[in-house]
Amino acid sequence: MATNSINTNAAAMVALQNLSATQTQLAMVQNRIDTGLKIASAKDNGAIWAIAQTEKAQAVSLDAVTNSLNNGKSVLDTTLQAGSQMTDILNQMRAKALAASDAGIDDPSRTQYETEFAKLGQSYANVVASAGFNGVNLIDASPGNISAIGSADGGIKITSAHDALNAATIFPTSVTVVAGTVTPPATTATADQVSSKANWNDGTGLNAKAALTEVDAAIKTVTQGLSGFGVDSKAIDNQISLVAQLQDSLNAGIGNLVDANLAQESASLQALQTKQQLGVQALSIANQSTSVLLGLFR
Repeated sequence: MATNSINTNAAAMVALQNLSATQTQLAMVQNRIDTGLKIASAKDNGAIWAIAQTEKAQAVSLDAVTNSLNNGKSVLDTTLQAGSQMTDILNQMRAKALAASDAGIDDPSRTQYETEFAKLGQSYANVVASAGFNGVNLIDASPGNISAIGSADGGIKITSAHDALNAATIFPTSVTVVAGTVTPPATTATADQVSSKANWNDGTGLNAKAALTEVDAAIKTVTQGLSGFGVDSKAIDNQISLVAQLQDSLNAGIGNLVDANLAQESASLQALQTKQQLGVQALSIANQSTSVLLGLFR
Protein backbone atom coordinates (compact mmCIF):
# COMPACT_ATOMS: atom_id res chain seq x y z
CA MET A 1 0.00 0.00 0.00
CA ALA A 2 1.38 3.40 -0.98
CA THR A 3 2.28 5.76 1.83
CA ASN A 4 0.66 9.19 1.81
CA SER A 5 3.31 11.76 2.77
CA ILE A 6 3.74 15.50 2.50
CA ASN A 7 7.54 15.08 2.55
CA THR A 8 7.84 12.71 -0.39
CA ASN A 9 5.59 12.95 -3.44
CA ALA A 10 6.54 9.88 -5.50
CA ALA A 11 3.89 10.55 -8.14
CA ALA A 12 5.21 14.06 -8.71
CA MET A 13 8.78 12.77 -9.00
CA VAL A 14 7.75 10.20 -11.61
CA ALA A 15 5.75 12.81 -13.52
CA LEU A 16 8.72 15.19 -13.41
CA GLN A 17 11.10 12.50 -14.69
CA ASN A 18 8.78 11.69 -17.58
CA LEU A 19 8.33 15.36 -18.41
CA SER A 20 12.11 15.91 -18.35
CA ALA A 21 12.64 12.94 -20.70
CA THR A 22 9.99 14.31 -23.06
CA GLN A 23 11.61 17.73 -23.10
CA THR A 24 15.00 16.16 -23.87
CA GLN A 25 13.50 14.26 -26.81
CA LEU A 26 11.68 17.40 -27.92
CA ALA A 27 14.92 19.41 -27.91
CA MET A 28 16.63 16.67 -29.95
CA VAL A 29 13.87 16.65 -32.56
CA GLN A 30 13.83 20.44 -32.71
CA ASN A 31 17.61 20.45 -33.31
CA ARG A 32 17.21 17.93 -36.14
CA ILE A 33 14.59 20.13 -37.76
CA ASP A 34 16.72 23.25 -37.33
CA THR A 35 19.90 21.70 -38.77
CA GLY A 36 18.38 19.14 -41.13
CA LEU A 37 20.76 16.58 -39.61
CA LYS A 38 20.02 13.58 -37.47
CA ILE A 39 23.75 13.28 -36.70
CA ALA A 40 25.21 16.75 -36.29
CA SER A 41 28.11 15.87 -33.99
CA ALA A 42 30.02 12.91 -32.60
CA LYS A 43 27.78 12.74 -29.51
CA ASP A 44 24.77 11.90 -31.67
CA ASN A 45 26.41 8.73 -33.03
CA GLY A 46 30.20 8.59 -32.89
CA ALA A 47 30.70 5.74 -35.36
CA ILE A 48 28.40 7.10 -38.06
CA TRP A 49 29.73 10.63 -37.57
CA ALA A 50 33.31 9.38 -38.08
CA ILE A 51 32.35 7.57 -41.30
CA ALA A 52 30.58 10.68 -42.58
CA GLN A 53 33.61 12.88 -41.85
CA THR A 54 35.87 10.52 -43.80
CA GLU A 55 33.53 10.58 -46.79
CA LYS A 56 33.24 14.37 -46.59
CA ALA A 57 37.02 14.70 -46.72
CA GLN A 58 37.10 12.56 -49.85
CA ALA A 59 34.29 14.56 -51.46
CA VAL A 60 36.13 17.83 -50.75
CA SER A 61 39.34 16.35 -52.18
CA LEU A 62 37.51 15.66 -55.42
CA ASP A 63 37.04 19.43 -55.81
CA ALA A 64 40.83 19.74 -56.12
CA VAL A 65 40.83 16.83 -58.57
CA THR A 66 38.22 18.56 -60.72
CA ASN A 67 40.24 21.80 -60.70
CA SER A 68 43.37 19.95 -61.81
CA LEU A 69 41.51 18.14 -64.58
CA ASN A 70 39.87 21.36 -65.77
CA ASN A 71 43.26 23.04 -65.95
CA GLY A 72 44.57 20.20 -68.11
CA LYS A 73 41.44 20.33 -70.25
CA SER A 74 41.96 24.07 -70.81
CA VAL A 75 45.54 23.48 -71.97
CA LEU A 76 44.43 20.80 -74.42
CA ASP A 77 41.44 22.83 -75.63
CA THR A 78 43.78 25.74 -76.34
CA THR A 79 46.17 23.41 -78.17
CA LEU A 80 43.41 21.91 -80.31
CA GLN A 81 41.97 25.33 -81.13
CA ALA A 82 45.41 26.46 -82.26
CA GLY A 83 45.76 23.19 -84.17
CA SER A 84 42.70 24.02 -86.25
CA GLN A 85 44.35 27.26 -87.36
CA MET A 86 47.70 25.53 -87.90
CA THR A 87 46.25 22.96 -90.30
CA ASP A 88 44.40 25.70 -92.16
CA ILE A 89 47.66 27.63 -92.62
CA LEU A 90 49.48 24.48 -93.75
CA ASN A 91 46.82 23.89 -96.38
CA GLN A 92 47.31 27.45 -97.63
CA MET A 93 51.09 26.94 -97.72
CA ARG A 94 50.61 23.76 -99.68
CA ALA A 95 48.47 25.60 -102.21
CA LYS A 96 51.21 28.25 -102.68
CA ALA A 97 53.95 25.66 -103.10
CA LEU A 98 51.86 23.60 -105.52
CA ALA A 99 51.10 26.64 -107.67
CA ALA A 100 54.77 27.67 -107.68
CA SER A 101 55.89 24.19 -108.68
CA ASP A 102 54.15 24.55 -112.04
CA ALA A 103 56.97 24.83 -114.60
CA GLY A 104 54.68 26.81 -116.89
CA ILE A 105 54.46 29.97 -114.76
CA ASP A 106 56.95 32.84 -114.91
CA ASP A 107 59.53 33.59 -112.23
CA PRO A 108 57.89 36.83 -110.97
CA SER A 109 54.73 34.85 -110.21
CA ARG A 110 56.79 32.14 -108.56
CA THR A 111 58.55 34.77 -106.44
CA GLN A 112 55.19 36.12 -105.30
CA TYR A 113 54.08 32.66 -104.24
CA GLU A 114 57.39 32.27 -102.40
CA THR A 115 56.83 35.51 -100.45
CA GLU A 116 53.30 34.49 -99.50
CA PHE A 117 54.54 31.02 -98.50
CA ALA A 118 57.17 32.50 -96.16
CA LYS A 119 54.70 34.88 -94.54
CA LEU A 120 52.28 32.02 -93.95
CA GLY A 121 55.15 30.26 -92.20
CA GLN A 122 55.45 33.25 -89.86
CA SER A 123 51.70 33.14 -89.24
CA TYR A 124 52.06 29.47 -88.35
CA ALA A 125 54.83 30.35 -85.87
CA ASN A 126 52.62 33.04 -84.29
CA VAL A 127 49.78 30.58 -83.76
CA VAL A 128 52.08 28.04 -82.12
CA ALA A 129 53.58 30.69 -79.82
CA SER A 130 50.07 31.74 -78.76
CA ALA A 131 48.89 28.21 -77.98
CA GLY A 132 49.77 28.30 -74.28
CA PHE A 133 47.50 28.23 -71.24
CA ASN A 134 48.62 29.01 -67.70
CA GLY A 135 52.25 28.93 -68.82
CA VAL A 136 52.01 25.53 -70.55
CA ASN A 137 52.47 25.20 -74.32
CA LEU A 138 52.37 21.61 -75.55
CA ILE A 139 53.48 22.33 -79.10
CA ASP A 140 56.11 25.07 -78.96
CA ALA A 141 59.85 24.48 -78.82
CA SER A 142 60.06 24.60 -75.02
CA PRO A 143 58.73 21.38 -73.48
CA GLY A 144 55.49 21.62 -71.55
CA ASN A 145 53.55 18.65 -70.19
CA ILE A 146 50.23 17.97 -68.48
CA SER A 147 49.94 15.68 -65.48
CA ALA A 148 46.47 16.26 -64.06
CA ILE A 149 45.37 14.60 -60.81
CA GLY A 150 42.63 12.10 -61.55
CA SER A 151 41.68 10.71 -58.12
CA ALA A 152 41.28 11.83 -54.50
CA ASP A 153 44.37 9.90 -53.38
CA GLY A 154 46.47 11.28 -56.24
CA GLY A 155 47.16 7.76 -57.50
CA ILE A 156 45.63 8.39 -60.94
CA LYS A 157 47.32 10.82 -63.32
CA ILE A 158 45.98 11.94 -66.69
CA THR A 159 48.98 12.99 -68.76
CA SER A 160 49.67 14.60 -72.12
CA ALA A 161 53.25 14.86 -73.30
CA HIS A 162 54.87 17.71 -75.19
CA ASP A 163 55.01 17.28 -78.98
CA ALA A 164 57.02 19.97 -80.77
CA LEU A 165 54.99 21.16 -83.75
CA ASN A 166 56.67 24.55 -84.02
CA ALA A 167 57.81 25.99 -87.35
CA ALA A 168 61.48 25.18 -86.87
CA THR A 169 60.62 21.51 -86.31
CA ILE A 170 58.21 20.93 -89.18
CA PHE A 171 59.90 23.26 -91.72
CA PRO A 172 63.58 22.26 -91.39
CA THR A 173 64.51 23.07 -95.00
CA SER A 174 61.71 24.97 -96.73
CA VAL A 175 61.19 28.19 -94.76
CA THR A 176 63.15 30.30 -92.27
CA VAL A 177 61.07 31.76 -89.46
CA VAL A 178 62.72 34.07 -86.93
CA ALA A 179 60.86 33.44 -83.69
CA GLY A 180 59.38 36.42 -81.87
CA THR A 181 59.95 39.00 -84.62
CA VAL A 182 56.26 39.29 -85.41
CA THR A 183 53.93 39.46 -82.42
CA PRO A 184 50.27 38.45 -82.83
CA PRO A 185 47.96 39.87 -84.02
CA ALA A 186 50.40 41.37 -86.56
CA THR A 187 50.07 39.73 -89.97
CA THR A 188 53.04 41.12 -91.88
CA ALA A 189 56.75 40.47 -91.70
CA THR A 190 59.78 42.08 -93.31
CA ALA A 191 61.98 40.19 -95.77
CA ASP A 192 64.73 39.61 -93.21
CA GLN A 193 62.31 38.10 -90.70
CA VAL A 194 60.88 35.32 -92.86
CA SER A 195 62.17 33.88 -96.10
CA SER A 196 62.25 30.74 -98.15
CA LYS A 197 65.45 28.76 -97.59
CA ALA A 198 65.64 27.72 -101.24
CA ASN A 199 65.12 30.37 -103.92
CA TRP A 200 61.99 29.47 -105.86
CA ASN A 201 63.02 31.79 -108.71
CA ASP A 202 64.77 28.90 -110.47
CA GLY A 203 62.80 28.79 -113.68
CA THR A 204 61.74 25.17 -113.09
CA GLY A 205 59.61 25.09 -109.93
CA LEU A 206 61.77 22.31 -108.47
CA ASN A 207 62.55 24.21 -105.27
CA ALA A 208 58.88 24.95 -104.81
CA LYS A 209 58.13 21.27 -105.38
CA ALA A 210 60.64 20.37 -102.67
CA ALA A 211 58.84 22.76 -100.33
CA LEU A 212 55.55 21.11 -101.29
CA THR A 213 56.96 17.72 -100.28
CA GLU A 214 58.00 19.14 -96.91
CA VAL A 215 54.62 20.75 -96.32
CA ASP A 216 52.92 17.43 -97.04
CA ALA A 217 55.15 15.80 -94.44
CA ALA A 218 54.40 18.67 -92.02
CA ILE A 219 50.64 18.21 -92.48
CA LYS A 220 50.99 14.53 -91.62
CA THR A 221 53.14 15.28 -88.56
CA VAL A 222 50.80 17.98 -87.26
CA THR A 223 47.60 16.01 -87.80
CA GLN A 224 49.07 12.97 -86.04
CA GLY A 225 50.18 15.15 -83.13
CA LEU A 226 46.81 16.85 -82.85
CA SER A 227 45.07 13.48 -83.02
CA GLY A 228 47.05 12.41 -79.96
CA PHE A 229 46.09 15.57 -78.11
CA GLY A 230 42.46 14.91 -79.04
CA VAL A 231 42.65 11.46 -77.44
CA ASP A 232 44.20 12.99 -74.31
CA SER A 233 41.46 15.63 -74.17
CA LYS A 234 38.78 12.94 -74.40
CA ALA A 235 40.46 11.02 -71.57
CA ILE A 236 40.32 14.12 -69.37
CA ASP A 237 36.65 14.71 -70.28
CA ASN A 238 35.86 11.12 -69.28
CA GLN A 239 37.70 11.50 -65.99
CA ILE A 240 35.94 14.79 -65.21
CA SER A 241 32.60 13.05 -65.79
CA LEU A 242 33.62 10.12 -63.58
CA VAL A 243 34.82 12.40 -60.76
CA ALA A 244 31.54 14.35 -60.88
CA GLN A 245 29.58 11.10 -60.60
CA LEU A 246 31.75 9.90 -57.72
CA GLN A 247 31.28 13.20 -55.90
CA ASP A 248 27.51 13.01 -56.33
CA SER A 249 27.54 9.44 -55.04
CA LEU A 250 29.63 10.41 -52.01
CA ASN A 251 27.38 13.35 -51.18
CA ALA A 252 24.29 11.16 -51.50
CA GLY A 253 25.89 8.55 -49.23
CA ILE A 254 26.78 11.18 -46.63
CA GLY A 255 23.22 12.44 -46.76
CA ASN A 256 21.89 8.95 -46.15
CA LEU A 257 24.09 8.70 -43.05
CA VAL A 258 23.49 12.06 -41.39
CA ASP A 259 20.47 13.82 -42.92
CA ALA A 260 17.24 13.91 -40.96
CA ASN A 261 13.93 12.68 -42.37
CA LEU A 262 12.03 15.94 -41.91
CA ALA A 263 8.61 14.40 -42.52
CA GLN A 264 9.28 11.87 -39.78
CA GLU A 265 10.75 14.50 -37.46
CA SER A 266 7.71 16.74 -38.01
CA ALA A 267 5.40 13.93 -36.93
CA SER A 268 7.61 13.25 -33.89
CA LEU A 269 7.55 16.94 -32.99
CA GLN A 270 3.74 16.97 -32.94
CA ALA A 271 3.62 13.83 -30.80
CA LEU A 272 6.21 15.08 -28.32
CA GLN A 273 4.51 18.47 -27.95
CA THR A 274 1.29 16.66 -27.09
CA LYS A 275 3.18 14.40 -24.71
CA GLN A 276 4.78 17.46 -23.08
CA GLN A 277 1.38 19.03 -22.45
CA LEU A 278 0.12 15.79 -20.93
CA GLY A 279 3.23 15.60 -18.78
CA VAL A 280 2.61 19.07 -17.43
CA GLN A 281 -0.96 18.05 -16.62
CA ALA A 282 0.23 14.86 -14.90
CA LEU A 283 2.73 16.80 -12.79
CA SER A 284 0.03 19.28 -11.84
CA ILE A 285 -2.28 16.44 -10.73
CA ALA A 286 0.51 14.79 -8.77
CA ASN A 287 1.29 18.06 -6.98
CA GLN A 288 -2.36 18.33 -5.92
CA SER A 289 -2.15 15.08 -3.90
CA THR A 290 -0.87 16.95 -0.81
CA SER A 291 -3.95 19.14 -0.91
CA VAL A 292 -6.07 16.01 -0.62
CA LEU A 293 -4.31 15.14 2.64
CA LEU A 294 -5.48 18.41 4.19
CA GLY A 295 -9.06 17.24 3.85
CA LEU A 296 -8.39 14.40 6.26
CA PHE A 297 -7.82 16.92 9.03
CA ARG A 298 -10.95 18.98 8.58
